[in-house]
Amino acid sequence: MDKVKAMQTFVRIVEANSFTRAAESLNLPRASLTATLQNLERHLGAQLLQRTTRRLSLTQDGERYYEQCAAILAAIETAEADFLGADGRRMRGRLRIDLPGALGRAIVLPRIAEFRRTWPGIDLSIGIGDRLVDLTGEGIDCALRVGELQDSSLVARRIGLVRFAVAATPDYLARRGTPASLDELAGHDGIVHFSGRTGRAFEWEFQEADGLRKVSVKGGIAINDADANLILALQGLGLTQLARYQLRAHADRLVEVLPGVHPTPMPVSLLHPQGRIADPRLRAFADWLAGVFEADPDLRLAHD
Repeated sequence: MDKVKAMQTFVRIVEANSFTRAAESLNLPRASLTATLQNLERHLGAQLLQRTTRRLSLTQDGERYYEQCAAILAAIETAEADFLGADGRRMRGRLRIDLPGALGRAIVLPRIAEFRRTWPGIDLSIGIGDRLVDLTGEGIDCALRVGELQDSSLVARRIGLVRFAVAATPDYLARRGTPASLDELAGHDGIVHFSGRTGRAFEWEFQEADGLRKVSVKGGIAINDADANLILALQGLGLTQLARYQLRAHADRLVEVLPGVHPTPMPVSLLHPQGRIADPRLRAFADWLAGVFEADPDLRLAHD
């Protein structure tokens, strides 16, 4: 029995929480994974997983063995990386990544070729959308997320901030006037952005000298997608709060209003399961992605 391969198979089954998903990620038949795990348990003389028709769970021996396997495999990856070239050009393997729709399309995907030129041996499987994926359950290595994070077992690395602005088309402002203060927002049509998960409209939050101020925006149209919000704003349907990188891309068609008042930015974080950052492929992607955000003045963690 190839012990290292058996460890890799066991770790992938645990992290995917599914024989089927683990088999897909390893490009192996499901029966092969089942046989490998049975041989491993027989070799160790211990049951590692408890299986039911609905879920998998680690036994006490399985938990201890998983932690040791993860550490051993990470050490092997690190040791090999030291001999495979400092630029990582001989690094091999696949990363499964999940990106939010608007930010992924506008900021990350346009620069993916740069990553591939530096690490041509790392294959990327990229999911795009705003669904809250189950990283461990779906075998995803990392996910980019915008907003404050809920407590979880995942590890988060903050890599940027999305900064916002209020804007509208020149024809809308010509019809309705340009608001000169936050108080005047109430007299305008706003494009309402609501949560696709809860259905609740997001309030516009601003940072003032004496603290935060929230403004409820009303209008005749509501949308639950950041790209769609931009499309509506470009049609002159009202004021909108959008990311500065979106405003920058459409500066010829949108005008910023209240430029002296600053909407509260939202953090951008890269999430991954515990222990996965020891994988040099994930470290390479995480460092590259952090560099992408650091190079953008509207997204970096700190202003110059």
